[in-house]
Amino acid sequence: MLIIGEKLSIIAKRVREAMMKKDKGPIQEIAVRQWKEGSGIIDANIGPAEDGGEDMMQWMVTTIQEVVPLPVCLDTTNASAIEAGLKIHNNQWGRALINSTSNDPERFPILELAAKYNSQVIGLTVGKGGLPADAEERCAIAAEIMGRAMEYGVPLEDLYLDPLVLQIATSQDHARHVIKAIGMFQEMNDPPMKTVVGLSNISNGCPKHIRPILNKYYFLMLMNAGLTSAIADAHEMAEALNEKKLVDDVLAGEKIDDANKMTEIKKTIDVIMGNTLYAHSYLEM
Repeated sequence: MLIIGEKLSIIAKRVREAMMKKDKGPIQEIAVRQWKEGSGIIDANIGPAEDGGEDMMQWMVTTIQEVVPLPVCLDTTNASAIEAGLKIHNNQWGRALINSTSNDPERFPILELAAKYNSQVIGLTVGKGGLPADAEERCAIAAEIMGRAMEYGVPLEDLYLDPLVLQIATSQDHARHVIKAIGMFQEMNDPPMKTVVGLSNISNGCPKHIRPILNKYYFLMLMNAGLTSAIADAHEMAEALNEKKLVDDVLAGEKIDDANKMTEIKKTIDVIMGNTLYAHSYLEM
């Protein structure tokens, strides 16, 4: 399982301030911690970066790779910034990953960059027409992205399919559709396609104490469906793997010794699968 460390995002106040000031200290501290906690790639999310994106992405990539021997996931909608990052990326530590192309024509040029710089790329299964309704629609979009990748000269083994995780608080049905899509993606190619999710999207908008519970158990359910990588908190995912047997036992209908843990797992699984309606207080109900 490849964990793409998610902590270097412009959304986080500390990271945003460090980026604006070009202060390497916080960026490198977070990057090193993610590496030591088990991340195999470090995500550098600079947002849309419409102004100065090229310089910002190059600064982020260089700052990260000065202290961490890992490749970087170039996370922005600014194609020029992505190319600037690819130009200076140190491939000694592995090939860069681009986040992302999609079925939106505006994102097709990302495949040109992936082919030009021999990088890996995430294919987000969404198009200009809006969000996919279910697993089947995600697969239809994935098939188009796969075909386009080959046309642009990107090998399918360099493409990660992303079924688009949405907030369970506002789009509960999509949680189970994503699990189903991960399983279906495995059948679309031989060898099976690589897959990735932005894991913490599932718990966006949820109370702080619930977020790691949802993240961990959803991760394990996706892993059981065939997930191969996740943009996530490596420390949290290590905790999840330690609980995998417990979750698998509950999924199999078996009882576990810790009654409170069993209740927590079962209620969370029921919410994820849509057996009960999500509410912020679902663990107390």
